[in-house]
Amino acid sequence: MSDVRAAAHPTTQLMRKAYQRWAPIYDVVYDKLTEPAALAAVRAVEACGPTILEVGVGTGLSLGYYSPSSEVHGIDLSADMLARARQKVAKRGLRHVKSLDVMDATQLAFADGMFDAVTAQFLITLVPSPESALDEMARVLRPGGEIVLVNHFGQDAGPLAQIERVVAPLCAKIGWSSDFKASRIEGWARTRGLEPLPLSPVFPGGFFKILRLRKPD
Repeated sequence: MSDVRAAAHPTTQLMRKAYQRWAPIYDVVYDKLTEPAALAAVRAVEACGPTILEVGVGTGLSLGYYSPSSEVHGIDLSADMLARARQKVAKRGLRHVKSLDVMDATQLAFADGMFDAVTAQFLITLVPSPESALDEMARVLRPGGEIVLVNHFGQDAGPLAQIERVVAPLCAKIGWSSDFKASRIEGWARTRGLEPLPLSPVFPGGFFKILRLRKPD
């Protein structure tokens, strides 16, 4: 597949530069912290069928979690991240990984209804236009399939919401926004005719949550 790059949007350019800096140390920082949540997301998408798109695949931390019978396609905005993902695929012989391409999540170069499931892990709160990215995920998803998101979503109200407001600057430094609520995505899903399923908390202590959005048959 061709190397599809986003238009020169200032935010997109800044994100590419940030990912270039993060690429060498990303695995060290995130691997064990995100592993349980990523495993849960992989199990959820594999239950939908073998043909899977992972949006924001990064350095490929989750690629080894998929079963050999899956057919996984990964995209990411960062060529530096993908270079490390390709190294993992070659080193580990991950033949279920069918493609890894530089691509903007809001401009997916895939046919309508191509995938049984689409997953985005620790990504959606970082995308400058999350609804545009979700529109594209829904477009390439087959009827009856699911978008599976795993992320830290802020609480709408209550004591935990107050704590999150206090620690929001720290979370922002590592790419997690407590200002971004799951209700925003659930609202988007309902306007597009997708069914948002109940949030599933995962390690550590429910900090990460899985949100599944089912496309009607």
